[in-house]
Amino acid sequence: MSDEERRVPRDPDDDYTRAAQEARLRFAEEVSGASLENVGSYSFDPGILPGNVENFLGVAQVPIGLAGPLLVDGEHAKGEFYVPMATAEGTLVASYNRGMKLLRQVGGVKTTVLDDAMQRAPCFGFSSAREVTPFARWMNDHFDEIKAAAEATTSSGKLRNIEQYTASKILFTRFNYTTGDAAGQNLSGKATSAACDWILANYDGIEHFQLESAFATDKKTSQVNMLNTRGKRVVAEATIPNEFVNGVMRSSTEQLFKARQVANLGGFMSGVNNNGSHSANGITAVFIATGQDVANVAESSAAFVYTELNDNGDYYYSVTIPSLIVATFGGGTHLATQRECLELLGCAGAGKVNKLAEIIAATVLCGELSLGSAVVAEEWVKAHDIYGRNR
Repeated sequence: MSDEERRVPRDPDDDYTRAAQEARLRFAEEVSGASLENVGSYSFDPGILPGNVENFLGVAQVPIGLAGPLLVDGEHAKGEFYVPMATAEGTLVASYNRGMKLLRQVGGVKTTVLDDAMQRAPCFGFSSAREVTPFARWMNDHFDEIKAAAEATTSSGKLRNIEQYTASKILFTRFNYTTGDAAGQNLSGKATSAACDWILANYDGIEHFQLESAFATDKKTSQVNMLNTRGKRVVAEATIPNEFVNGVMRSSTEQLFKARQVANLGGFMSGVNNNGSHSANGITAVFIATGQDVANVAESSAAFVYTELNDNGDYYYSVTIPSLIVATFGGGTHLATQRECLELLGCAGAGKVNKLAEIIAATVLCGELSLGSAVVAEEWVKAHDIYGRNR
């Protein structure tokens, strides 16, 4: 086969048509010998895909389960919600559904968005460390001009502040933005590029500049983002009387609290960076269903769990998600099935991103309680055997 014959087919005039997709499908079947009948079956117009995928071949159909009702008492999400969860893991939807049942009986999940920030992290290098401090002061003195240059590129992004960290002869910075209903990685990159163009044009002595120094830790979990926020910082919390844990979870608040202490110690010994049980499960399932950038689960799934066993036996349980990166506008949120799932949650379009963040955080709390109870009640393996096997 020649180089030309090995090349993936493309239509230079319009590559987002059924004809272009079908040409690639036939090509893939010919070179692999595989049948791609299901991959090639989809219900939307490929014309909606520019900006989302290249060389469109077909779709990966992930089953969507429905969990709920989830009762949320939030600042932005209030009432009952039915949560679409895209997954191929048996027991996952059932587990979250059980947690939702428990927390609905005790009045629901209280949710709060504490912070909102998206970063790009340029660095500036000088001939020696002595030149770094004057530049850092200059940046502080000229923040308004830097902010104006950044915000000229976007209608929704706002530059909040610029963090500064020094090492050797380099100033590392983190430009922090609020980004409206968009996740904001591309927005913050474009805005920061424009801001840095202004900086480079107005300050002499910078020997080296790099738009991203890896200090934003995009698509990677990090301590700096867990402390300082990336995306939405959201808390979900509830207080559960022992009688409800007994009735729904077949365990007790005292058992759950002791198990949490053991899990904290085990996690500390193993070197984990957060003490959640399986927040990635629920977050990934909702991300796939609603068109989020799934790679952001690397950051978004980091969770701080804090619990208290009250004198009366009530169990206070909270989950803080410090880097929840979500959107209700842009990216994959406009795709056909993903848009429908956002509409199911009442989270499609402008002004809904904090509502979605609170729903996801509440879902995570339900899953944490359910899994913890299953482990304590020795039902974890049994549940996977019942729901998690293909028969």
